[in-house]
Amino acid sequence: MPERRGRTARLLLALALWTWSCVAFAAPRIGVVTMQPGEIFFERFGHNAIVVADPVDGSVTSYNFGFFDPTEEDFIARFVRGDMRYRLVALPLEQDLEYYRDVGRGVSLQWLDLDARDASELAAALAENARPENAHYGYDYFLDNCSTRVRDALDRALGGRLHQQLDTRRATTFRSESTRLASPDFWMWLGFDIGLGPAADVPLDGWAEAFVPMRLEDELAAAVNRQGRPLVVDQRLLIPHRLPPEPEMAGTPRPWWPWLLAGLGLAAVVVGAGARLRRTWATVAFSFWLVSGLLSALMLFIWFGTAHEFGWANRNLLLFSPFGWLLLPAAWRVLRRGTPARWSTWLAWVVAAGSACALVMYWLEPFPQRHLHWIVAILPVQLALAWTLQSIRGHGTIRR
Repeated sequence: MPERRGRTARLLLALALWTWSCVAFAAPRIGVVTMQPGEIFFERFGHNAIVVADPVDGSVTSYNFGFFDPTEEDFIARFVRGDMRYRLVALPLEQDLEYYRDVGRGVSLQWLDLDARDASELAAALAENARPENAHYGYDYFLDNCSTRVRDALDRALGGRLHQQLDTRRATTFRSESTRLASPDFWMWLGFDIGLGPAADVPLDGWAEAFVPMRLEDELAAAVNRQGRPLVVDQRLLIPHRLPPEPEMAGTPRPWWPWLLAGLGLAAVVVGAGARLRRTWATVAFSFWLVSGLLSALMLFIWFGTAHEFGWANRNLLLFSPFGWLLLPAAWRVLRRGTPARWSTWLAWVVAAGSACALVMYWLEPFPQRHLHWIVAILPVQLALAWTLQSIRGHGTIRR
């Protein structure tokens, strides 16, 4: 009898140890949540986070790389300089979803098929990364944002296999994706389209394109894991999207001919006003050169005063010339019924020649800045302003 009891006790102990080991070493479940675009400007690109479901206590944690503190010291100055500090925050998934549910932004969840070791290592790495001393990182809109952090963490868990699957070149660029997603907000769209330089027009591959959370979601749905099985094993909608849908991807480059017609129309107005309505011409010229000066000052500041490298060497400086500031006195003199200085006509032709140079550069560069629509709109206006300014000066002082 004692021997039987001993065997029973050993069996129960072995069963308890086996049960404990199964629970202790059970792999967490890994998923990705993708949030649809919102209406605030910094929500236009959507968002995402990594989800870790703990098999022991049943908790589901969202590892969200998109937190920043607008109350921190010199936040605005750092934002302007392109020196943003974001951080990773770990919080319960339901708590993370509250905001998106309240504002009507849709959220979907993709559960991933990772082997036990990869899932456990990813969960441990995220937990370590979320510690206060490790959580902050230097944010970059295109190269190091909330979505690229999710992408990179998953790629490390897959031993680099995700990157290998996303190296196919696409027709998209940082500019095309930015202007597309910003298009519901005219001023945001305009800022991206004018403010981005040639670096934003290099064709992207799927890896770089994943800076947009919705594109990463698409790529994950088509990816495979280390064993060649589909990476996504379950995809479900957590919150329905109640806001306007994400703008559709453009299938062709932006047509340039409507912009040319608009430029020719404005040039015709400039020529007509220069011949008959000099003060109207002066008002139009003054406004145009003032806006050109302001835009060029902003582009020069981005180039030489910030870390926003995708705005450097902006070819729109040839269209919206800083010399516009120097032409303001000429427009002012015509407005006051005076005669513009001789040098102002030469300078106006120099500004127009700059726009023509932008057109030449567009055709010569292998990956040109995609601003042909702005070139064909602005060049006719610059030529019309130079020609009418020369004509007005040739007629001398205005006496009517």
